[in-house]
Order: sequence, then C-alpha cells, then structure tokens
Amino acid sequence: MKNVTDHNDATARAVVAEGLWRPALVLFVLLSLLTGLVYPFIITGVAQKIFPDQANGSLIVRDGKLVGSRLIGQAFSDPGHFWSRPSATSPNAYNAAASSGSNQGPLNPMLASAVGDRIKALRDADPDNTAPVPVDLVTASASGLDPHISVAAAQYQIARVAKAKGFPVEQVSALVAAHTKGKWLNWLGEARVNVLELNLALDALATR
Repeated sequence: MKNVTDHNDATARAVVAEGLWRPALVLFVLLSLLTGLVYPFIITGVAQKIFPDQANGSLIVRDGKLVGSRLIGQAFSDPGHFWSRPSATSPNAYNAAASSGSNQGPLNPMLASAVGDRIKALRDADPDNTAPVPVDLVTASASGLDPHISVAAAQYQIARVAKAKGFPVEQVSALVAAHTKGKWLNWLGEARVNVLELNLALDALATR
C-alpha cells in the first residue's frame, strides 16, 4: 500500500513540476525578446528620430572631420588654447573607455604634489597672472572626462590666450561669454564652458 502511495506522490510531483517549468520557460523567452530586442529597438529608433545628435554621442564635426564629442574632454597644453580640467583616467588622459578619478584624498601627498605641479604649469604659462587659480584647473573630476570648466577657470585663462593669439582681451572675453552655458532651468547645476567648443570657435576666429 505504501509503494502505491509513494508512486502516486511521485506522479503528482512530476505533473506539478511539468506544469511549472513550461510557463516559466515561455515567460523567460517572452521577457528576453521584449527587454532584449523589442524595447532596445524601440528606444533606439525614438532616440534617433527625436534626439539624433545626443543618441550618436554629441559628436562635433568640422570640415567633414570628426574632432571630438561635446561630452568628452580633451587635453590642451599650448598657451593659445583654453586648458581643460585635468584627467586621471588610465592609461592616458580623457580615456572614455576607462572613466575614473584619482581617488586621492585631500591629505594624500601625491594629490598635493600633482596640484602643485599644475599650479606651476599655469603660472609658467602666464607669469603676469597673479589671480588665485580656480580649483577645477588643478584637480581632476570624478569621471576624468569632464568636457567643461567653470566660468572662473575660463576667465582665468583669457589674458594668456589673448596674448598667445594676438587678440584683444575684450574679444576673447566676449567669446567666453558667448560659450557660457547657464544653470539648467536657471536652477540646477552651475554655469560652465565647454572647452572644445570654445577652442574651436577660437581657432575659427584666428583663421578669418
């Protein structure tokens, strides 16, 4: 009698298990298709239709040549261009495939040394400038890819850039003002200047 009962219990469990795995498998396949194929295709299509520039990386093209992205910083070191915020990405600066910060605390001697070197580079490039150096010109951002600098950081460099380019200071100041973006909805974030866009405008002005 016990064997018969055990057999019936095993059969019942098998029937229950079979009834569970089939809908689970169907649900798995449906959700995989929905979230892995249908949803990404719809979102990609909508983005390409409504926000094509942002969806493709906010790329900047000049004279048919790709020069960069509005979202990724670039290194500038010559006196005739505005310098970007420092980058701590590895193995090279502004590496979009390895976004990272230095993770060095304010008491870390390596950070103090790096900041000192950056201040010296700025002072050497413009010895007559005795104004305090804006903090974002000597410290790396958390992402290491920041394409913007503060308005103060841009204004700090105006005299140096104007002298190197042979432009009036007022003309370069106007260019900085024209490329300054305010707070979002006049509320969130801070006013900022996109370094690549500003330098491209500066180069365009120089070729006229």
